[in-house]
Amino acid sequence: MIITSSSNDRIKHARRVREGRERDLIFVEGERLTAECTSSTLELHACFYASDATDSMRELVARMKCEAFEVSEPVLESLSDTQNPQGIIVIARRPEPMLDQVFASESPLVVGLDRVQDPGNFGTLVRTAEAAGASGLLSFAGSVDAYAPKTLRSSMGSAFRLPIVTDVSGLGAIAACRAKGIRSVIATGEATMEHYDCDWRQPTLLILGNEARGASAELMKSCDARVRIPLHEPVESLNVAAAGAAILFEAVRQRKVTL
Repeated sequence: MIITSSSNDRIKHARRVREGRERDLIFVEGERLTAECTSSTLELHACFYASDATDSMRELVARMKCEAFEVSEPVLESLSDTQNPQGIIVIARRPEPMLDQVFASESPLVVGLDRVQDPGNFGTLVRTAEAAGASGLLSFAGSVDAYAPKTLRSSMGSAFRLPIVTDVSGLGAIAACRAKGIRSVIATGEATMEHYDCDWRQPTLLILGNEARGASAELMKSCDARVRIPLHEPVESLNVAAAGAAILFEAVRQRKVTL
């Protein structure tokens, strides 16, 4: 049976998930992202797919261990989080990794995001952190939702694999890291040390701050070190996602030397 009413209870529930009003669930849209979600360890709750879904989408639906509902085009449009509906949507259990998972590697490289507001920046940093071999990401209180639909699209599946602990106290994260012998390093244009000169082979928490204001003054005072990326004038700063990539791949370079 095809769902043809946007007021259907299942559709209304999925819309609440999309809007972030069902905090234990996440809204995943699009064939590629759905495939990434399906291949992860996340528990799937429901799937909604278009009447004109492609063969590959239908094959994906057939492999899912959850209820699947065919929906009409108007219903899919009412549910979609994108301007052009992408044919398939999944509702899944929100990941809930623990801090111990983030610190599990022998020499952790952890990314901490302080009040990063743009979903595109946040998601790109999640993707970059995974690509750089980071052991996890801490989202400090005040940051955008790590699992909001736009953030998930920007992470391109990395959020299903990289341990992300959300709503973390920044000062608490620094204290927890210090107790485990992990130093905290903040990126700021006001630092005197260039990021090339920092020893990234040590267990490290890299903190990246808000797009406009950077990391908070409290975190600046509590961190163990500060680094800046040298820039040619007249450029004064980089987008936080670009800055994070530059620093993380300097860490990759240094750590590969010791392999």
